[in-house]
Amino acid sequence: MAEPSAQSGHEPHDAPAAWGFDSPGGWGGGYGTGSGAGIPDRPGGGSAQQGGLVGAVLRCVARNVWAFGLELGALAVLAAPAVLGAAHGWPIVGGLGSGLLLAVLLGVGPMRRLAGRVRHQAMTRRCWHRAVRALGDADTAAWRGGQVAVRAVTCRPAGDVLDVRVPVGGTVADLEKAAEALAVVLEIRQVRVRRDPDNARQARVSLIRRDPLAAPAPAWPHTGAERLSLWDPIPVGVDEDGQPVTLTLPERNVLLGGEPGAGKSAALSLLVATAALDPNVRLHLLDGKLVELAGWAGCADSTAGVNVEDANLLLARLRAEMDARYLSLLANRARKVAPDFGLPLHLVVIDELAHYLLNGERKERALFAELMRDLVARGRAAGIIVIAATQKPQHDVIPTALRDLFGFRWALRCSTPQASDTVLGAGWASQGHTASDIDSAHRGVGLLLHEGAQPVRLRSHYLDDPTLASIAARAERLRRSGAGQQPTGDIACQEQTR
Repeated sequence: MAEPSAQSGHEPHDAPAAWGFDSPGGWGGGYGTGSGAGIPDRPGGGSAQQGGLVGAVLRCVARNVWAFGLELGALAVLAAPAVLGAAHGWPIVGGLGSGLLLAVLLGVGPMRRLAGRVRHQAMTRRCWHRAVRALGDADTAAWRGGQVAVRAVTCRPAGDVLDVRVPVGGTVADLEKAAEALAVVLEIRQVRVRRDPDNARQARVSLIRRDPLAAPAPAWPHTGAERLSLWDPIPVGVDEDGQPVTLTLPERNVLLGGEPGAGKSAALSLLVATAALDPNVRLHLLDGKLVELAGWAGCADSTAGVNVEDANLLLARLRAEMDARYLSLLANRARKVAPDFGLPLHLVVIDELAHYLLNGERKERALFAELMRDLVARGRAAGIIVIAATQKPQHDVIPTALRDLFGFRWALRCSTPQASDTVLGAGWASQGHTASDIDSAHRGVGLLLHEGAQPVRLRSHYLDDPTLASIAARAERLRRSGAGQQPTGDIACQEQTR
């Protein structure tokens, strides 16, 4: 506490906070250039004020020396040969030595990239600490008087990722509440904060400077594959860090939702193409629009169109197959179908789930919902996988009792946060994970809730019509060649749309 001012009579108040030399982030305090404003007057007249001013200047100088330690250290290393040479009467040799170091630093690619990366990380640390200090000085942050220390900086296509540690007395929740204010100070697109699940004091902060998903995703890695296995992970797109995102379908069900034109069919085609190129998979297609899945009809073991009664017949036979498989598993004392068990996987693809839940007789709609719920709830261990897609992600279209049974949920662009939550689950929009803020020009961009604890923002691979036709023709030849197990005939419901 400072002593009361003899001149102003102000009450004592806290002195400015320390600026974090003990920060584990390495570069200590921020880039701020504050000169000690707010330091109270002390008894003793002008000499005390002069001493306070000198102290403030010294602190400002020390702060900036510490903040720019990397650059100053690099300059010292480069200048060292020249200084030593001049001191020993060899100025030319010393100058050549400094020039050689500079040439190596700028001329050797790996060294130049390393120096640029390290400098960028140092600049990011300074900008971060300056933003944190600005909010603290404005008394708008719970960490006022402390330092949100940067432990590591990682460069990403979208911007930078900081591993930070909040000061004692603050929480990661406080930091998350200040995310928008930090983005304003940093003048960037967005700040995202995610708490470390194992340490309440640590968090990962993403400084989003640009939209990495604005550009189309790279070509699907399996475009030219002759044969695939549905047991293997399926590449479906790239995330905001440019890393591939994969789905593993066995023992999982997938719900896709998004408004028309969001890229739902393109995302669905990746999963169907993988199943079609696995001759051991039994493929069942329910196409409420008749044309979306028509290209894969030649690979399917059973199909149903717009007639809800036909769809119910197909699902009823699948349920009978599921019950028979459970009896087989029980007889063999097995808990679930495995790759070496000898039973093929069944993939059930439903495009436009809303058609079957909203059209037809009420009794037929109710039966469809019950059959779907049973297959999604019990079919996983029996090797039956359900993928359902809809362009009407509304709570009155997809009952929550059915939605919550889907282990994987993929929300492409939605018209409202509520529609996004209908696919992903209630509450995600309020946490900042909503598909309603996706640019309409960015088809294929969505949020995927799968193995991780939080939805992953990604852009799916895209297969154009000629590529889809080529893959479908290749899959039909593969299945006709008898490369896999032949259909067992236990699923015989067919509506000839092929």
